[in-house]
Amino acid sequence: MRSDVATLPGSPERPNEDWVAAALPASGGGGTVVLLDGVTPPAGDVGCVHTVPWFTARLGGALTELSASRRDMPLPGILALAIRRTADAHRGTCDLSHVRTPQATVVLARWDETSVEHLVLSDSALLLESPDGVVRAVLDDRLDRVPEEVLRSHAATDRLRNQEGGFFTAAADPAVAGRAVTGTTPRAEVRALAALTDGAGRWVELFAEGDWADCFGVLREEGALGLLHRVRARETADEAAGGTRRWKLHDDATAVLVELAVG
Repeated sequence: MRSDVATLPGSPERPNEDWVAAALPASGGGGTVVLLDGVTPPAGDVGCVHTVPWFTARLGGALTELSASRRDMPLPGILALAIRRTADAHRGTCDLSHVRTPQATVVLARWDETSVEHLVLSDSALLLESPDGVVRAVLDDRLDRVPEEVLRSHAATDRLRNQEGGFFTAAADPAVAGRAVTGTTPRAEVRALAALTDGAGRWVELFAEGDWADCFGVLREEGALGLLHRVRARETADEAAGGTRRWKLHDDATAVLVELAVG
């Protein structure tokens, strides 16, 4: 296995709220990738004394340890247990029922000699490349179904957060793991995989510079950092041209490419 990881903060004045890890078991027979995109809350009370980076580090660490050590446990069970562990770490100091308690999107992939498992929750992306170069995007598109005019209102967005008919993120309720997009692919049908937070996925989803297969090609040819630099350049050019299609100029952006078969 060979992996390439890069991350850039959206602003030097704010901590990067993304989190990523790629791990191999001691046997070398498989591996796991964990990618989180922390949800930046609006200013005001969130019911928690901890920061979003604190939350993503706790949740990401638990997901990495569990996905590598508990091969007997399916990915939704791993996400549920990791959420519970993270919630227990601040249950005594924070109001975890608050709708804006720290939370994150999740991409989780795990493989061995026979299969590749995946789990996606909210708007980060997982890309699976077959041996013949076909790229399949695994997406949770529920947030995309929320009208833009609703997302412009924090109160309206809160009413749809982790609610039926809305969208779901990993916060403090382990039951949300049952809402994730999951699946299993035969190992022989996956040559490589990639995971991107939505800040990196802007190259496809916001700027339409290419499709997911083109994006995978950029990752392979220019590396994860090359893709992120392309996104930053496009954001800057769009602002100079008077673009108004996003809430913020730059977002935290993270990408990881994993070649499962290295010849």
